[in-house]
Amino acid sequence: MANKKIPMRQCVGCHEMKAKKEMIRVIKTASEEEPEKVEISLDTTGRKNGRGAYICPNSECLNAAIKSKGLERSFKMPIPKDVYEMLTKEMEKLENR
Repeated sequence: MANKKIPMRQCVGCHEMKAKKEMIRVIKTASEEEPEKVEISLDTTGRKNGRGAYICPNSECLNAAIKSKGLERSFKMPIPKDVYEMLTKEMEKLENR
């Protein structure tokens, strides 16, 4: 019987390759009401539409991604400070589960 291939993704913070299911997806989507407005959020289900970047589920990797501008490179756009603050709060909620 053939082994099933496990999809791997690279963390934008620590740059380690890990299984897709172990990581959290950060997505960039255009707003439906205003197409020029971009929204960035965490996708815990991994199924939402939009451009995605993957990050390990800990705040150290998020801080490394912020410091190295890994998310900005992945999304090819500058990311406002308030978006980083929102992502940090959401990550803290996930860590406390």
